[in-house]
Amino acid sequence: MKRNLYILLAFLVLAGVVVYQSAGDKIQAAFQQEKPMPTETKPQAGYLAPAFTATGLDGKEYRVGGAQDKAILVNFWASWCDPCQQEAPELHALAEKYKDDLNIYGINVTKYDNKKNAKSFVEKYDVNFPVMLDLKGTIYDQYKGAVFPTNVLIDKNGVVQDVILGILPSKDLEKKIKHLIES
Repeated sequence: MKRNLYILLAFLVLAGVVVYQSAGDKIQAAFQQEKPMPTETKPQAGYLAPAFTATGLDGKEYRVGGAQDKAILVNFWASWCDPCQQEAPELHALAEKYKDDLNIYGINVTKYDNKKNAKSFVEKYDVNFPVMLDLKGTIYDQYKGAVFPTNVLIDKNGVVQDVILGILPSKDLEKKIKHLIES
């Protein structure tokens, strides 16, 4: 009787190993609970991103809010901001490297800047992503902007994943972007 019990136990363990190896990550996923989608809108991690539509310097309309094809990095900046100037070449490189998975939208908070300087900044730093002028600071206020630059990382579902005040070392920002794209 004991012998049959050991054989049955060995068989069950072996069967479990075979099932686990053939299913792999699918088993883990089956036992993990997905977080429900947030319903509240706030410019904070874990909430839906405040929606806005703005026209870029290229004349096209850009929309943030709700599900998108790609993750989004919204970059609030001003031309006179030294950290924004430091960050511009890094954002250029990231926009190029992750163009298939990430949209970067530059929002010049023109309320605290001016159109001429913003356009000069875009040319000087060869900004390769859409830039919008927030003439009255409406979008910046909607996102409770406090410093320049402010970067808001939004996943494909329209959920804010991170809000970065000031600049990060490039490797740290890229790490956050990789995590954003994978989420």
